[in-house]
Amino acid sequence: FFAQNWASLRKVVPVASGGIHAGQMHQLLDYLGDDVVLQFGGGTIGHPDGIQAGATANRVALESMVMARNEGRDFVAEGPQILRDAAKTCGPLQTALDLWKDISFNYTSTDTADFVETPTANV
Repeated sequence: FFAQNWASLRKVVPVASGGIHAGQMHQLLDYLGDDVVLQFGGGTIGHPDGIQAGATANRVALESMVMARNEGRDFVAEGPQILRDAAKTCGPLQTALDLWKDISFNYTSTDTADFVETPTANV
């Protein structure tokens, strides 16, 4: 056991992962706050202009929301407009918003009950 001065750290940190992208930034910050881990996998790597452009889009989206919140704006209600305004000066963000604007998750389950009963011997 090592002595570690972690008394002031929170015991948990909220994490968002799986299908998140720059266009959801206002919702993510509303639900989770800004002391959060945002794991943009495909939302970064899937950017048409490459990983660096994806990371730039996410960072600009985050900073735009934090700045709007700090200015006293209703960043949740104004979120889409704040992102559109930020995208006017950030090509990677504009590309990300154009790409992922209409994403929805309407998938049926692939985990179906397709088992085969195995006969057992009577003992």
